Formats: sequence, C-alpha cells, structure tokens
Amino acid sequence: MADDTYPREDDGAEEEEELEETGYKSVRDAVLFAIEVSDSMLQPRPSTDPKKPSQESPATAALKCAYHLMQQRIISNPHDMIGVMLYGTKLSKFYNEDENSRGDLTYPNCYLFTDLDIPSAHEVLELRSLVEDEDKAREILVPSETPVQMANVLFCANQIFTSKAPNFLSRRLFIVTDNDNPHKSEKSLRSAATVRAKDLYDLGVIIELFPISPIDHEFDTSKFYDDIIYKASPMDPDAPSYLQPDSKATDAKDGISILNSLLSSINSKSVPRRALFSNVSLELGPNFKISVSGYLLFKRQEPARSCFVWLGGEKPQIAKGVTTQIADDTARTIEKWEIRKAYKFGGDQVSFTPEEQKELRNFGDPVIRIIGFKPLSALPFWANVKHPLFIYPSEEDYVGSTRVFSALYQKLLKDQKAALVWYIARKNAGPVLAAMMAGEEKVDENGVQKIPPGMWIIPLPFADDVRQNPETTIQVAPEPLIDQMRTIIQQLQLPKGVYEPSKYPNPSLQWHYRILQALALDEDLPEQPEDKTLPKYRQIDKRAGDYVLSWAEELEKQYDKIPATSGVKTTLAKRPAKDTSASGPPAKKVKAADGGAASDPQAEVQKHFQKGTLSKLTVSVLKDYLASQGRSSAGKKADLVERVEELLESKV
Repeated sequence: MADDTYPREDDGAEEEEELEETGYKSVRDAVLFAIEVSDSMLQPRPSTDPKKPSQESPATAALKCAYHLMQQRIISNPHDMIGVMLYGTKLSKFYNEDENSRGDLTYPNCYLFTDLDIPSAHEVLELRSLVEDEDKAREILVPSETPVQMANVLFCANQIFTSKAPNFLSRRLFIVTDNDNPHKSEKSLRSAATVRAKDLYDLGVIIELFPISPIDHEFDTSKFYDDIIYKASPMDPDAPSYLQPDSKATDAKDGISILNSLLSSINSKSVPRRALFSNVSLELGPNFKISVSGYLLFKRQEPARSCFVWLGGEKPQIAKGVTTQIADDTARTIEKWEIRKAYKFGGDQVSFTPEEQKELRNFGDPVIRIIGFKPLSALPFWANVKHPLFIYPSEEDYVGSTRVFSALYQKLLKDQKAALVWYIARKNAGPVLAAMMAGEEKVDENGVQKIPPGMWIIPLPFADDVRQNPETTIQVAPEPLIDQMRTIIQQLQLPKGVYEPSKYPNPSLQWHYRILQALALDEDLPEQPEDKTLPKYRQIDKRAGDYVLSWAEELEKQYDKIPATSGVKTTLAKRPAKDTSASGPPAKKVKAADGGAASDPQAEVQKHFQKGTLSKLTVSVLKDYLASQGRSSAGKKADLVERVEELLESKV
C-alpha cells in the first residue's frame, strides 16, 4: 500500500492544489509487468475449469491479465503508471528516455512492449492486439535461443523505475514465469541477479512473484527466487514480517488455474484508495511519537465526472472549461484578490481576511493522541456512525515507527482493548474523539489478502448525535409460519453463507465506465448495462418455490384462525359523517372567553375526540390533559395527539 506520492512536472501542480483543498492526497502506484517468453510459457494448456474448457498458453493469459489491469486502472486510478516488459524474447527493444531510441545491445532478450507511463487508449489497443492478433504475437512472442540472464532483466527494470517513476513511493515489479531455476549451475549469474535484486530493494521497489507451476513438477521458490525477493519493508528491514505485504502464491499445479487466481489477486490489489493524510504523528505519550498514514478503505463509489467530452468532431475530445467572475454593475472581470468572504451576524456582514479564517478553524497541528484505553466491550456497535479510517506505519519521519506500531497492535489485539484518541486529520479540520482498535488480517480461500492488518480509527458520536429509537410493539408470528420461513431462508443462503460486496458491482457505475471505455477505444456503444444485482429468479423458484407456496397456504390457515371480533386496534379515530340534510353554511365556532380552550379541558378533549378533530387543539391543551391523566407530555404535537387517542380508545 502506497504511503504518498509526488506529482510529476507535467501534471502535478494544479491537481495537488485541488487535492490539498479537499484534504486528500493522491495515491499513485507504478507497476511493471515482467512476463517470461519461453517454449513452455507459449504452450497451450488445458483448463481445469469446466465452464472454460478452451486451451490457452500461460503467456497469453498473463498478457490478458495485464490488459484487464490496464483497463481497470485507467478508470479507478487514472494517475497510476503501468508498463509491460517481455523477457526471454528473440527481439530486444528498450526506449531511452532522452533519445527515444532502441537499445538492442544494452538489455539483450528484453522487449519493452509498453513503456512505464500513465496508460493511454493507444497503448490499451496495442496490448489487446498482441493478445488477439496471432500474426503480431507470432512476430514478437518468439523465444530466445540463448537463456536470458535475470541480472539483465532486473537491471532493465531498475532503469525503467529510475527514469519514469523516480519519486513514486509505491513501485512494484510483477514477475510471471514458470522457470523456478533460471541459473542452475552458473553461480556468477545467480550472484549478479541477487545484487540487482538488492539494488531494487534499496530503491524501494517491491518484487512480487506470480509463479506458474510447470507440467511435470510444482514451482519451487527455494531454488532461486527466495534469494531475490525480500518480504521485509525497504524502509525498516527489522520490522515484523507479518505486517508487511506478502505475495502468496496459489498451490494450483496448472497454469490456467493459477492465472485465474492471479487476475483476482491483481484486482484485489488495484482497488481505488484515498489517502486522507500522510506522515501524521501518533503520540503514545509525552515526547513519544511515531508517524502513520491514514487511508479510507471503505467509501461509496460514484461516477467521477471531472471533465466534459465533446463528440462533435471526428474524435472525442476533452473540453477545457474556463470560469470567469464578472461584476453585476460594470461587467468587469473580478480578480481573485478582490473577493472577500463575510458572515452574517446580528444583521450585519462581518468580513475576515484569509489569514483570520484559517485561524478560526485552527485547532492545532494534525495529530492522533492516545488519551486512554478501554475494553472493546465498552464500545457499542451503534457508535460506528462514520467511515472508519485505516492507519498504517510510515518510516519517513521517525525510523522504527513500524516496530512500535507492531508492538501496540499486538498488545491491543491480545488484551482486546481499544485506545481512546484525540484525532485531528489535517490542518483546519475539527478535532474528533475516536476509538483506535486493532484489526486482524483477512484472506480468502486462495490466500489473497482481503483486509490488511493494522489499526482502525472509528470516530465516536457526541451526545447530540445520538437519538433514541422510537417505541415499537413487536408482534411474534405463529410457530408454524416461523418454522416454514426458516426453511425458505436456508434454501436462499449465499455460497458459504458469506456476502461478498466485491462480487456485485454497482450497475450504474459500471455502465458509466463502459460508456467511457467505448468512447476512448472507439468501440460500439453498448445497448444495455449488465446488472449483476438482479435476483436469479429461476434459481430462486427452483430452490424455494415450493416452500414459498406451502408457507402461503399456512399463512391463510393461520389467518382463518383469527376471530373476526379480535380486529387490530388502530390509533386513528374515524371522523363522523357530515350531516348534509341541513341547508345553509355551517355555523361559526365560538372561541372561549379566554381566547383559548374551553374552561373544562377534559370535556373539550372528549368532544374533539368524538368528532375526530383532536389535531385542532393547541399543544398546551393536549399537554395539560395528558399531565392530568398521569401520562408523559413530551414530544411534538403529532405524538401528543396519538397519545391522547390511545388513552381515550382504551377507555371506550
């Protein structure tokens, strides 16, 4: 997970200013795919999935995986960089950043198909054509006659990251291969590869291996790759390894199955994320601080319409808008320094300078200060009323923050405690009292991490934020209905009894993305969106249709057993029918002598109850009547009327 990122010279200034105003910082990631091209990687393999019986080579499946990731990143993380490098190829190509020339002799058997950069529509189409066009694949995907040296591959990746993403704190190299021992007997080549891997590690690049088991044996990482892949953090190697990202491979032996899990693994790592703050002090005590970064992992996704697309030309183009503020009287353009903000107070407008406005909202520097500890049982479920914040250690300001964070994490998790913290997210943000609790790591059946281990900050509500639930009367259904409904619910349970929100994408959001993709790649516009949230009616009818009909019959039987005289009481009094026999306009109502209700409030309330006009009484009359009857007189007028109706109906 990336801590922070720095803008490039060509696109950083305006974007970072906008993000700073909203309090968020952009999280940018640089991912370079390194896919081996060999005879075994190009050999089609049968799929074990009965739904997809077609054969496919691991190299093609890996290119499809990179293509889908590039498609997804353009929308979800439009500022991330992605590149695709093929190694072990007969052709060699490397683009120099300054001269944009081929360096065939510098990195032999390395073919940089897509340079590390923000993907464009042209690059997506090029990668798709490599997957779908057999002639182009036959020209590029040609294995080398001589074995490739992994030291050259890693050094080439080092040069790409150094030249294209020098300031990115999140840089990852995905190696897809089925060769678990590229240098069997050459100790010098193994040593050179280890040195190049250490250079990447010192640079802050994380190498993640996606192994494909050969047909004859299972992939063994201990032969070579355990020496070049570091599981510790580049910032703090002595930190506990269980808090660091760990690339977990699937135990499947066929290449197609492991690449299917590879695609789900990459998608899980490419979920959009927002950095709320970076390198904020976590104070454990006086003069005892560590640095942490905070992220919003759970947030509602909505279509981000940050620009307009003009479709009137030959190709769709992004329209650039210009905003100009003009004076009403003179139509003169107003400069930014002429605008002043004011607040209404006592009928007058009180203006403040920008410096004074900042001081009004200044509650101190951003900080997370621990002020005490409480057991987790003291934190009620309803106290979680806002988006929780996930924090993770950072080594930039204080070296050793990861180790201290790990010790606090283990202690809170072991003792089932939560820390009460004073929390200011960023400058000009209001202070919040929150509970900081430890969260365990959660993985799926394939070993892919779903929720990382770390701390969660849950903002606690103040007393004014908590409202009492309305009083309700619970009526329990008869036992036969409950038993049959239990059977229906058991038939309609999801697989493994767990609801996975990630399997049900937002249809409106996906439709928005699909239209953008069609415009960018010059594809045909889709006719209708794919809605995976629609219930599977046929399957529901097949599994629970008979039980639902049986339950409906039982409902009719239970309804027939209810006596006709025991009807459900209603709190609404029926209005008497109007007497239309008398002609002429209705007589005017005469108010009481005191200008309010009659002298006898009980008689007046009884009279209005019989007429069904209790709502015409004043609040004071209703409260006096309820107080005289020993009932509560708190609440709004509608609650008072309902309470009076219930009281009078009980006396009938």
